[in-house]
Amino acid sequence: MTRSLLFIGIGNMGRPMAVNLARHGYALSVHDARPGLPDELAALGAQWCDAPVEAAAQADIVLLSLPGPPQVREVLLGERGVLHAMRAGSVLIDTSTSSVDLAREIAAIASERGVDYLEAPVTNAIDGAAAGRLSIFVGANDDAFARWRSVLDVLGNRVLHVGPHGNGATIKLMTNLMWFVNAAAIGEALMLGAKAGVRLDVVREALMHSAGNSWVVEHDIPSIFEGHYDPSFSLALCCKDLSLVNKIAEQQGYTLTMGRHAQAVFERARQVYGDDAAELHVVRLLEQQVGLYLRPPHGQAGGDEKAA
Repeated sequence: MTRSLLFIGIGNMGRPMAVNLARHGYALSVHDARPGLPDELAALGAQWCDAPVEAAAQADIVLLSLPGPPQVREVLLGERGVLHAMRAGSVLIDTSTSSVDLAREIAAIASERGVDYLEAPVTNAIDGAAAGRLSIFVGANDDAFARWRSVLDVLGNRVLHVGPHGNGATIKLMTNLMWFVNAAAIGEALMLGAKAGVRLDVVREALMHSAGNSWVVEHDIPSIFEGHYDPSFSLALCCKDLSLVNKIAEQQGYTLTMGRHAQAVFERARQVYGDDAAELHVVRLLEQQVGLYLRPPHGQAGGDEKAA
C-alpha cells in the first residue's frame, strides 16, 4: 500500500530528503514557506500543497524539516497547526533541530490525539541527505519507533533510537556543539601553521593524520581554502543551536565552558557578517583580525589581505 506523506520544509536539508522519499514510492505532498514545487520533485510525482492543515488530516505521515523551534511550534501548534488536524494512527516525524522542551510538549499533544511522534533530528549535511546517508537520532517510544522506522531507513544509514522524547534534541545538539567548537579551533590551528610559515596543504595533511582529525576537519578545511565558508549552514542556525545546547546544560544545573565560549565567538561573527552568512565566517573573523586569508597558493586573496 502506498503511504501518503505531507512534507513540510524543502530547504537545504528537506529537499533532498523529500526527493529520496518520492523515489521510494511515497505519495508526496509538499509545502514550504516559499511557494513553488522544484522541478526535480514534480518529475517524481510530488504535488504542491497550498493547504497543509487539510493535507495533514488525510496523510499517513507528516514530516517536518524546519529551521528551529519557533517554526516547528507555529507549523504544528499555531492557529493553523497541522498537529491539531492529524488523525489517530498517523505519525509525525520531525527532523528539525529543535528544543528538548518543545519535543516533550509535542509528544504530550500527539499522544492525546493518538498520533505517533518520532523526534528525529538528522546530521551529516546536504551530501548525506542527498545520498540517503544521514545519521538520525530518534526520541520515541519503542512501539512507534518500530512501526515507522522504515520511513527513516530511506533517509539515513544510521538510525539510532536514543530513548524518550527530548533525547533526540539532546544528542543532536551535543553533536553540533562538537562541530562548532571544532570549526572554530580548525581556523585557529590553520592560522598558527600559516603564520609559522608552514604551507597550508602541509598543515591540512598533518591535521588529517593526527589525533586532531575529525569529520569537521575533512569537511570544513576545503570550504575555508575555497573561500566560500560552507554556505549550506548559516551563522543564525549555529547561534540558535549553541543557545539551545547551553540551555540544556542550565536546566541540568551547570554551565558548559566551551559551549559558552563558542556561542560568544559565533555571535560575534553573526554581528559582523549577518544572520545568513555561512557557518565558517567564524574563521573569516580570525582571518580579518590577523590580516591573512587562509588560502593555498592557488587561492585568491580578498581585499588588501594576504593569502597564506
